[in-house]
Amino acid sequence: MNGFEKRTQEKKNQVLAAAFHLINTEAGIENVTIDDIAKNSNVGKTTIFKYFGSKENLIHEVFKYFLSQLGETAQEIMAENRPFEETLIAMSQSKINSLKKINKQFYLDLMDYFTKKDDAGSTVMMQQYTEKSFSLMLDLFHRGRKEGKVDLKYSDEFLLVYFQAIVEGISSPHIYSKIVPYTAQWTELLIKGIAPRS
Repeated sequence: MNGFEKRTQEKKNQVLAAAFHLINTEAGIENVTIDDIAKNSNVGKTTIFKYFGSKENLIHEVFKYFLSQLGETAQEIMAENRPFEETLIAMSQSKINSLKKINKQFYLDLMDYFTKKDDAGSTVMMQQYTEKSFSLMLDLFHRGRKEGKVDLKYSDEFLLVYFQAIVEGISSPHIYSKIVPYTAQWTELLIKGIAPRS
């Protein structure tokens, strides 16, 4: 990345961080304007439109930015090479801590975007996020197998389908509005559900 590209990316990140901060207030998406975002990011309104095209595109990028930060944190936790259970608990705790930093309306708006279907009926953001999560989860399940914490009778394919079913289930509007306080219990249940029977 050359100097110009680096400065451009830094400005985009300033805009995303400012937009995230503003959207993550009680005002929510509807009451935040591009003028507010320009003022809070110290980036001109014209530049914001040049980078993102529209407020809707910018909001979409804010949600992607938030999800990518969750993904980067999960990768960092995996890189620590802690035992399976510790890693899964650390990932869940990280998610809980991230969710505590956002208000309820931001979470509901995020999940609405996250589960929005395209013309073909698939949830685009969920697919992208899930695909990235799959390889990470497979690595974690392989670690769990080596440690004797994941039953060998469960194939990779089954574990990924199981993981996807949980993610898609939690992503249903009547579920995601109630799930946040139970993240730790979901993790415990996941660990117990795939553990070998003693």
